[in-house]
Amino acid sequence: MTIPKILPTSLTGTKGTEDKQLTKLVQILSFLVLALLFAITAVLFISALPAIHSFGFNFLVGSDWDPVNNSFGALPFIYGTIMSSLVAILLAAPTGVGVAIFITEGFLPPLLRQPISIATEMLAAIPSVVYGLWGIFVLIPILRPFMQETSNLLGLIPFFAGPTPGPSIFVTGVLLAIMILPTIIAISRDVLRAVPESLRLGSMALGATKWETILSCILPAAVPGIMGSVILALGRALGETMAATMVIGNTPQIQASIFAPGYTLAAVLANEFAEAVTDIHTSALIYAALVLLGVTLLLNILAQWLVLIVSRPSERGGK
Repeated sequence: MTIPKILPTSLTGTKGTEDKQLTKLVQILSFLVLALLFAITAVLFISALPAIHSFGFNFLVGSDWDPVNNSFGALPFIYGTIMSSLVAILLAAPTGVGVAIFITEGFLPPLLRQPISIATEMLAAIPSVVYGLWGIFVLIPILRPFMQETSNLLGLIPFFAGPTPGPSIFVTGVLLAIMILPTIIAISRDVLRAVPESLRLGSMALGATKWETILSCILPAAVPGIMGSVILALGRALGETMAATMVIGNTPQIQASIFAPGYTLAAVLANEFAEAVTDIHTSALIYAALVLLGVTLLLNILAQWLVLIVSRPSERGGK
């Protein structure tokens, strides 16, 4: 007599009750995240309706911000937000990826890898206001001579023109770069560690040097994950409030030079929301918050699109 073997649910290919419940739970949580995003957008849009009706599209292209006369234009804040974030990403992305390679690819003694990893991640635990104070008392005095010399040498280029008072878009970008470094380093490090060891060994077995292996094999395989870390870091830079407010200068003007003071959308919300007296002023600030949300979503969509473009060659190569 043959006794039939009873296989576990996971081996039969059929979903058990627990599997179905877990699937529903995951689906509900996924929809909740999407619903939360729509809810936040809806609340901001409804609260910003008076300003949207009053200023319309001119709010996005106007440069006059005068609460006394109920005149509001957010273009200087949009410009300051995007420029400071771009400076931060341009500085932090190559630095963070370089540190991640330095940690994961055997350039450090084994005893130092973990302490340095922990030290870089500790940067993420420092409060924003502490970064802001450090920026005022340490970073600005350090960067002011550099900005002055650069302005003297390259002042004919509007992008580097003076004067260099200290608080500026450039200082804000450097400070934001330091703040988002832990995100890029931690995620890039984990992504690089996830690259199969066989890829490294196979490349070196064919005669490639260590750097040739890193540049031609490991980095292309890790590009989607590294781009994901940059996207997360960009979101942090775009929404940073206190640190940016303390070192950017809070000047609602558009100037070509990155050494000039500026203003960001998050900074104007932090500075004026508690002091807004009129309803239209409050609505204009909420409209600015809605614009900040839109800018963040658009840049993230653009970054995701770049990830897809970068990922396709490696997928074709894998096939």
